[in-house]
Amino acid sequence: MSFLGRGKSTPGGAINHDRIEMAINEIEMVSDVFNRIVSSCHSKCISTRYAEGDLNKGESVCIDRCVAKFFEVNKKVGEKMQTAGANAQATGSTSFSI
Repeated sequence: MSFLGRGKSTPGGAINHDRIEMAINEIEMVSDVFNRIVSSCHSKCISTRYAEGDLNKGESVCIDRCVAKFFEVNKKVGEKMQTAGANAQATGSTSFSI
């Protein structure tokens, strides 16, 4: 079965537009996260004076740590938002605070 709906489960091989829209949204979200990581970690770890063609050891270590911290914070924020959303849903509230 194809993710985009060109598998056996769709009648007549029709394209599932909802799945295409979901795939496009996911690609946009992943691209946004990637671009934010590149922008943030590049400005923190890489000198504006490019003396070498490759990253030096210090820059490489900084990039590795920066990306790891970005994902750790992203994970923690996601968990807090899920908890807050679940609490808001349990109380019947339409808004929640973190």
